[in-house]
Formats: sequence, structure tokens, C-alpha cells
Amino acid sequence: MKKTIIITSIIVVTSLIALVVFVRLTDKTEEMDFAEVKNGYFEISIEATGELVAENSVDIKGPNIVGNRRFRATPLKITDLIPEGTEVKKGDFIAILDKSSFINSLRDEQEELDTHTTELEMKILDTAVVLSDLRDEIRNQHFTADEARITVAQSKFEPPATQRQAEIALDKSQRMLEQKQRLYALKKSQLRAEIANLKLTVSTQRRVVDDLDAILAAFTITAPADGMVIYKKDRLGQKIITGANVNPWDPVVATLPDLSSMLSKVFISEIDINKVQEDMHVEITIDAFQNKYFTGKIHSIANIGEQLANSDSKVFEVLVKVEDFDPALRPSMTTSNRVIVKTFDDVTFVPTESVHAGIDSVPYVYTKGNTKQIVVLGESNDKNVIVEQGLEPGTPVWLSIPENPEKFTLAGTELIPLIREKEREIARLERERISMYNNDELSIVTDDDGSSGSSSGSAGSN
Repeated sequence: MKKTIIITSIIVVTSLIALVVFVRLTDKTEEMDFAEVKNGYFEISIEATGELVAENSVDIKGPNIVGNRRFRATPLKITDLIPEGTEVKKGDFIAILDKSSFINSLRDEQEELDTHTTELEMKILDTAVVLSDLRDEIRNQHFTADEARITVAQSKFEPPATQRQAEIALDKSQRMLEQKQRLYALKKSQLRAEIANLKLTVSTQRRVVDDLDAILAAFTITAPADGMVIYKKDRLGQKIITGANVNPWDPVVATLPDLSSMLSKVFISEIDINKVQEDMHVEITIDAFQNKYFTGKIHSIANIGEQLANSDSKVFEVLVKVEDFDPALRPSMTTSNRVIVKTFDDVTFVPTESVHAGIDSVPYVYTKGNTKQIVVLGESNDKNVIVEQGLEPGTPVWLSIPENPEKFTLAGTELIPLIREKEREIARLERERISMYNNDELSIVTDDDGSSGSSSGSAGSN
């Protein structure tokens, strides 16, 4: 008998426990199916990842070979580069570029300089010999003229014919002397001009060699100032490291950023860019410092969108000025950015998934009171949407479409005209925005100074 009572008691207790657990699970399931209409602070924001960049920096450049006709504008390979993040002083070693393919140009120019120098030396020696011979001839001709003059003086006692012959011989000697003197002056001027031309050629060629020497010396790159070395990125976003090529048109190997003023570079989709404006508040976190929070403001917004690699949609580059200084911040650190687009202090809102719409696009919610309530919606964020009319705070609403929705009573039909009017106003504003955007693009393309319009501006205000 006692055994039967014990067993019965155990069964009853177990049943009660199971009933309590079932009721609690049922209540919890119902709580998961419903959400309460809330009233209070509402925030619209855009979240985007980015990276830190310095607002100001000094470029570490390689040699400029584009303007030198003796070098082909080919990529320059980096054979050695100090590690990124190294603290350097002005004049410290940064990198070495491969100059093996450029040595031949210097060798050819040096050989040409040697050839011109040898020609100049030979010309100077030849000139000395030629002018020396001409001076000897002039000196000998002086002696010949003196002898003819003496002969004339001695012939005054000779017959007239002999005197005449002596005078003719003297005249010939004097004219020969004058001719040799003129020849000497002309030859001297000619040789002087030839030497001057050769000197100019040698001087010009020496400058060419010196310029090439200076350019090749610039293949060993040093720091232009004190700072921390940060690797440059190419147009594909890849860091330029040892073994990579440097663009000859933009021979920047690395940069020395000013760490006292940092920017967070983010890319905002073309869908959200119109919500962003300069000076908007931004909340920033750094992946490397999970417990640190920073504030910032929109610094600039690109006018022209771009398409990133492995992306089908266009994005706009947005720079966020980090207002808090921290010496631990470094370029290329990953950032999480939350752009505060708009805030509301006292509004009614519900979860976005609780709002539905039929083929007529009229929004409605299902309340716990078996009502299919039409609502006038306002702005939304990624989780909630503002309800301007139709619901009161505290009202429970279904998060999803309930079973047997046809049993719910439709309410709020008087709000439909207001919803239609709001739709027309939104469509009108969108047409104005598109028209303004197209006009801005046209003005950029037809700008008198030929500007492409890629500079930063306030596109977010369109």
C-alpha cells in the first residue's frame, strides 16, 4: 500500500514539473514571437570598415627617369627595402632599386665623353704643332724680306735692271710675309673655334654623365625627413615591398606619415552616400584596441564613385578626421566606423521585421489584439523603423506573420491617403535628387579647366 502511494506521489510531482516547464516554454515562445512598440531615442547610422591613414605625410621617392630621354620609362624593381614601421632619421637608408639595366646607358655616355675628351686633347696638340709651324714660316719669311731689303740697298750702284730685280724680289718677300701673317691669324681663329666647339661638346657630355651619375645614385633611396616608414600601396591596394616594381610616373616607395593627425578612410556604398554629409559625427573603434573608442567627423566625401576589386557596386571614398590623439594609432590599422546620420529624441518605433506590406504597398503590422493595423512609417535604421501614426507605445506586435492572418481585423484604413501623399512626396524628392546629381556630373565633365572632378567635396549633400 505504501509503495503504491509513493509511486503515485512521484507521478503527480513529475507531471506538475512537466506542466510548469511546458507553461514556461510556451510563455517564452510567445515572448519570442512578439515585440513591444517602443518610444524614445532613435538613431540612424551607417557602419563601414576602413583603415587609418595620415592626414599629412612626406613621400619617399625614387629617381625621376621620366624626364630623361636616355632612360626608358620602365618600372623600377626594389631589391632591398627596410621593414615597415622602422623609425628613421633624415638621410637614413630606405631602399635600393635595381639599376643593372641602366648601367649600360651610363657606360655608353661615359665612353662618348672619353672619346670627345681625347678628340679635344688631340686637337689642342695638333693646334700647337700647326701654329708653331706657321710661326716658324713667318719668322723665316721675315729673314727673307730682310735679305731682300739689304739686296735693294746694295743694288744702288748696279745697273737699273739689277736694281729693278732687287726691288721686285723685296716686294714679293713682303707680300709673302703679309700673306703668311694673314694665314696664321685665320688658322688660329679657325683652330680656336674648333677647340671651343670640342670643349662645349665635352662640357655637355660631362653634364650628361654627371646627371646620369646623380640619377643612378638616387637608386639608393634615403629618408627625406625623420619619421616612421609606411609602405606605399599601388593602384590595386597592394603594398610595394621588396621585389615589387615602382611606377616610374609616380616613383613613391614609401611615406613618412605625420602621426599627430590621422584619418579613417572608408568606402560608403552609392545607396547610402546621399545620407552622408561633411562634419557628421562618427564613432570609431580600432580592431587592435577593442576597449578604446574614438570620435571623429566626416572630413571629405569623394565626388566620383569607384568600383573596388571583387565588387559589383560602386562606392565613394569618405575620409573621417579622428579627433582624439593617441600615440598608439598607426597607419593601415583596421577601423570600424559608425556614421551618425540622424537622431530622434522622442519617437515611436518597432522592429523592421514586424512590418509587412501587400501588393498595394500599404504597410501594416499584426498586433497581439488580433488587429491588422495599417501604419504610417518614417525613417528606419538596420533594426527598427519609426511609426509616425497607427500604433501606441507598449502595444505588442507580431514579429512575423501569424497563423490564420485572415482572422485579424483590418484597422487604420483612414491612414491610406496620408501614406499615398507621403509616397508622392518621396518620389518628387528622389526626382529632384537625380536631376541635381546629373547636373553636377555634367558640370564636372564640362569644367573649363579640364578638371575631372575627382577631388573631395560634399557630394553627400546632393
